[in-house]
Amino acid sequence: MTTPKEDETMQPMQHMLMGYDRAITMFSPDGRLLQVEYAKKTVRQGSTAIGIICSDGVLLVADKRIVDPLIVPESVEKIFQIDDHIGATASGILSDARVLIERAQVKAQQHKVTYDTPTDTISIVKDICALKQICTQSGGLRPFGVSIILAGIDADGPKLYETDPTGIFFQYRATVIGEGEPEIEEILSKEYTPKMTVEEGLRLCITALNKVLDKQFNVERIDAAYILTADKKLTRVDRQKMERVLKEAKKGK
Repeated sequence: MTTPKEDETMQPMQHMLMGYDRAITMFSPDGRLLQVEYAKKTVRQGSTAIGIICSDGVLLVADKRIVDPLIVPESVEKIFQIDDHIGATASGILSDARVLIERAQVKAQQHKVTYDTPTDTISIVKDICALKQICTQSGGLRPFGVSIILAGIDADGPKLYETDPTGIFFQYRATVIGEGEPEIEEILSKEYTPKMTVEEGLRLCITALNKVLDKQFNVERIDAAYILTADKKLTRVDRQKMERVLKEAKKGK
């Protein structure tokens, strides 16, 4: 006889031995798609990315995780521009993210050329998620091993969405993905308020990343950008501003 705890540990092993984790189209007996679950684990191992809705716009902050001191930090891009008023960041396999981001950029431009108006954020989100979902039910494919946070300013205000490898998406006021998710989610739950400005949101995000990364924290490895409701233009935060915000945050303690 095995105990319930032993059954829990043996179950995934039995699934692997029976081959349920080899085909994306095959459900395990308890209704799971193991390849999709593995893709979610890939996201949790990726570098941290945060999105926040602020009173005057929307903010994206991401850890570039510079793994080699010889890498030029400015050459590593973790925040992408989809349109003037839409940006995105990702965690997981960034080459997967790049394919989805480039597809989103084309969709945004096609919409602008066809209708002479900027696309709304949800249309881009749905298109990305439709492709992600197809890759969870098609033989010979694998799921996209990436979650993407999309932020934009629509006609009715700022929007923030998170997509995951299953193709599902949710709208958020503030969200985080990647390795620092548990700790930073707790910080956001306690300290985030919709009334905070982009400047205050940036301070919160940098402080949170500083706590999580601790001795590994360096302003060079942080990528940040915001879109203000007033001008609807994606603006990147330069290194000097991030250093100033970090100093202010440390003084505030």
